[in-house]
Amino acid sequence: MTDRMYELRDSNDAKDDSDELRRRIADEGYLFFRRLIEPSALLALRADILGVLGGAGWLESGTDPVLGIANIDGRCTEGDSEYSGPYGQVQRLESFHRVPHAPELVGMVQAIMDASAIPLPGHKARIWFPKFTDHTTPTHQDFVHYQGSLDTLTCWAPVGDCPIELGPLAVLERSHKVRKVLAHHFSLGAGGLVVNVEEEKATHPELSGHWLSTDFEVGDALFFPALTVHRALPNTTENLMRVSLDNRYQREGGMIAEHMLLPHLYDFHKVGWDEIYRDWESDDLKYYWRRHNYRRIKTNTSFRERGTAEAMQLARAGDEHALIALRRIVKASDPEAEQTLEARTILAAQTGAAHSQ
Repeated sequence: MTDRMYELRDSNDAKDDSDELRRRIADEGYLFFRRLIEPSALLALRADILGVLGGAGWLESGTDPVLGIANIDGRCTEGDSEYSGPYGQVQRLESFHRVPHAPELVGMVQAIMDASAIPLPGHKARIWFPKFTDHTTPTHQDFVHYQGSLDTLTCWAPVGDCPIELGPLAVLERSHKVRKVLAHHFSLGAGGLVVNVEEEKATHPELSGHWLSTDFEVGDALFFPALTVHRALPNTTENLMRVSLDNRYQREGGMIAEHMLLPHLYDFHKVGWDEIYRDWESDDLKYYWRRHNYRRIKTNTSFRERGTAEAMQLARAGDEHALIALRRIVKASDPEAEQTLEARTILAAQTGAAHSQ
């Protein structure tokens, strides 16, 4: 995309005014704070995560892992089988699961919601290689991915400084005022679903605002509700890995979709909670959500199923992005599953067509 980026509004001036915070997020669809999170906790987490990535061969040999200098030959992303093992190791880090519970984060969420709130347990790390821009997280609303309640908040935070060229998040101002879940379609990138904003503008003028981002620094935090349209910017650096956190917070007593009670990307790495907790030094956060009130609801799979069906259709026509998605399905899914067999058939047909040309 070529949209001009405008600057996020800094709400540090309203940190202690909960009424003003609620007014701003209701009007603008986000809240952005400088140095809200204690930087030392994030820098310690950065060392832990990048230590895992270095051990996996994702970083340039002989460099300090904390610098995050990527091994370009190791590029992979969510959905790739090569991604799952190292990401499962990240999920085992106690420091990774502790940051979402930081008092400054939970306190801010509760001020915004004017209610007691808890982090959803399926915490997410986003790890993005440079020069892999086709796989940048596409434009979307978070509700299609975590579901539950519309007032659930996302908190996006970089694990280290994240200037524009490293690919921070961008939000579409006031887009939450569309007040509905928009049509999402197949795309590469995290989540695999995209909103076509240009098409939707014709019937939803709420999507005509500016795209907003900034040069993020370690400790900065961006909050937004489930309907705010947002995307990642591409990592256009030569060799730097972008690492960030996606944490979600739910009002106490609210609805939580069952997949959000599992570790993120569990279907790929198969690292469950008992294994995650095995080597932790403390017990206070283990299964913490069981001590809170919430309503567990079934996951709505229709969003993902529509995206997969569209990928199948596009792949039959030779769309390269769709073919990449189908190759991932074949490598990562049950070999006897219906969609795996269908994907394999389409790929074979496309290979045969290519050979006949």
